[in-house]
Amino acid sequence: MANSSYTVPMGAVLITGASGGIGYELAKLFAKDGNNLLLVSRNGEKLEEVAREIKAAHKVRCTIFAGDLSVPGSPDALYEEIKKAPYDIEVLVNNAGFGSLGRFHELPLEEQLEMIQLNVTSLAHLTRLVLPEMIARKRGRIVNVASIAAYQPGPFMAVYYATKAFVVSLSEALAEEVRGTGVTVTALCPGATRTAFAGAAGMEDSALFRRGVVMDARTVARAGVEGMLAGRTLVVPGLANKALLASIRVTPRSLVRRITRRMQDQRT
Repeated sequence: MANSSYTVPMGAVLITGASGGIGYELAKLFAKDGNNLLLVSRNGEKLEEVAREIKAAHKVRCTIFAGDLSVPGSPDALYEEIKKAPYDIEVLVNNAGFGSLGRFHELPLEEQLEMIQLNVTSLAHLTRLVLPEMIARKRGRIVNVASIAAYQPGPFMAVYYATKAFVVSLSEALAEEVRGTGVTVTALCPGATRTAFAGAAGMEDSALFRRGVVMDARTVARAGVEGMLAGRTLVVPGLANKALLASIRVTPRSLVRRITRRMQDQRT
């Protein structure tokens, strides 16, 4: 990354949800700068492919942890395994997450509770485990992948939008708490991004992805790293997303709800 390289002093970068999309692109960017990686995903087979690719291309150490962070208590198990590795966690990237398109009362309850567990509880849990050691070392960086969805209610994706609002609020609060400690907290808030997320969420036929501005994952990842390096608390990639956020802030909430509903309704 020209003019934006970052090499951790004596540790590694921990990235959850690293087998694809933004997490995968972040892993490659950090590896390009010579950083050792600790990669987490529920898809162990894909994670092994990613690790082989990165080690061959960049000659860094890449340790993988196959696990499902949507399971309660899983961050404790993951953290215990990671502490066996010979690295301090200098950068934590909480990227793992998913969404589902549909009416709240019709989507499976278990799926929505798993979403809260992964997008909210495990993110907060893992951050709480890692943050004290960063503060003790007086250095460290945390990147929480949120979404521009955090700034508006999301009809047909009510729980997903709510989880991202939590991520942004937590990140902003922690950024202020750790100010002056040598640790920074950044919330990366992309808009629609070309990853496997849309397919998994059932959003490929929504107006948002058919007619909206869709960014590529590498551009989003680069914006996240550059924002982290600059110590920024909130990073919104892309001019279109910045303009959208500005409009959300001055538009009546009732109108925002209706517009968001229209963009996510597959019949539109």
